[in-house]
Amino acid sequence: MMTQDQEPVRQRLLSEATRLFAERGFESTSVQEVVSAAGVTKGAMYHYFDSKDDLLHEIYGRVLRMQMERLNHFADGPGTVTERLHAAAADVVTTTAANLDDSKIFFRSMHLLAPDTRKSVRVERRRYHERFRDLVAEGQREGTFRSDIPADIVVDFFFGSVHHLGSWYKPEGALSGPEIGRHFADLLLASLRPA
Repeated sequence: MMTQDQEPVRQRLLSEATRLFAERGFESTSVQEVVSAAGVTKGAMYHYFDSKDDLLHEIYGRVLRMQMERLNHFADGPGTVTERLHAAAADVVTTTAANLDDSKIFFRSMHLLAPDTRKSVRVERRRYHERFRDLVAEGQREGTFRSDIPADIVVDFFFGSVHHLGSWYKPEGALSGPEIGRHFADLLLASLRPA
């Protein structure tokens, strides 16, 4: 197992910032507390991150990049549009549950980001949602999914539920992240079934 001293500095800063932001809140955690917990200097932190905002952005960004890569894999993969959308929907729930602290911190603190950073994050999230929407629209065009509800509304409804996970999901609860992911995906597909 890697000790803290062996863990790369950038990763150590992200790990400690995630832990502290989750425990104390983004606004109540100072840069000094993050660097002290990571066992590095402020200079070392500023070598990797421009600001505390940048740390918060990266905490969420690394999860979003991973989810985008996985979404592209499912969307471009083999199978029917139903199978691909089910896999993508289950996966975003599973990966959100597996990275719950990162997501909770971000959604709780996004409004505190500098305007330019907040705008950048919104663009990244919109790109993900649009890729997901394209799967819904594909199924609507081919008649597999009902088309009386705009694809944008379907996506907003689904992701409203996903973004709410942090307020109720407990890793030690009765259902695992993958089980909840399958249930969410089943519900999404059931709602898209033509009448």
